[in-house]
Amino acid sequence: MQSLIARRPAAPRVRKDPAPSRWAYRVQRWMLTPYVRGFVWKGLPTLVLLGAGALWFSHEPNRQAVIGQLTHLRQEFEARPEFRVSLARIEGASPDLAEAVRAKLALDLPMSSFDIDLDAARERIEALDAVLRADLRVRSGGVLQVTITERVPVAVWRTEEGLTLVDETGHRVAGLLARADRADLPLIAGEGADLATPEALDLIAAAGPLTPRIRGLVRMGERRWDIVLDRDQRILLPETNPVQALERLLALDHAQDLMNRDILTVDLRSDHRPTLRLTPNALAEVRRAQGLETVENEL
Repeated sequence: MQSLIARRPAAPRVRKDPAPSRWAYRVQRWMLTPYVRGFVWKGLPTLVLLGAGALWFSHEPNRQAVIGQLTHLRQEFEARPEFRVSLARIEGASPDLAEAVRAKLALDLPMSSFDIDLDAARERIEALDAVLRADLRVRSGGVLQVTITERVPVAVWRTEEGLTLVDETGHRVAGLLARADRADLPLIAGEGADLATPEALDLIAAAGPLTPRIRGLVRMGERRWDIVLDRDQRILLPETNPVQALERLLALDHAQDLMNRDILTVDLRSDHRPTLRLTPNALAEVRRAQGLETVENEL
């Protein structure tokens, strides 16, 4: 018997559209971009790890534990035998200076090379008057090599405090007890003579035949030089161009044998002509030759 109720026809089956949605399409396009894909696969995990590490290090006990472990590892590394310095070798210095350098090093050997401040040690050594330059290097075998370049004294500077050896720049090298200890060096004197040491050396080099007769150079008023010769003779040099003035005197001496006469001083401070000061005996002879002494006796 057929049912009197009519059946409703079945709704047609709708097929799902396989195309992605708009947002899904955009996400897929972003994932095809190299920068986005790299950030998702590498950058994002890195940020997560960094965040986790920062969170872990935010606790003080964790930080102290890591710092302590790193410090322990560093101490063990620095204490290894290959980094241990047991000997300081000093080269280029005299025995007395070498002892002074060892004292300035102030290193409690043996010790790790990481504990040695080479720059500070070099500054301490170069603070010595006799040291021009110091070079410090740690060599294999646990040797600290110290190469010293000494200052070479070129003159003796006489002051009110005593005698001092100076180098070519006028820098102090060492003290001197007696002039006879360094009779091979020229003598300079006067306030500021050390600062004008290069000029004094130029004058000595230009003195030529007068060099054996030079007893010393005196700085006058920190402006100019006087050359003191034997037989109590003195040459007064100008403030400017003293070497040229001395060369003119040497030419005059070569022509007239001037410096072997009875002269006390030769004043070269004037550019026009030298001024001579005679000894009392020579002055008397000149007056006698001019008849001045006879006239004075008659009066």
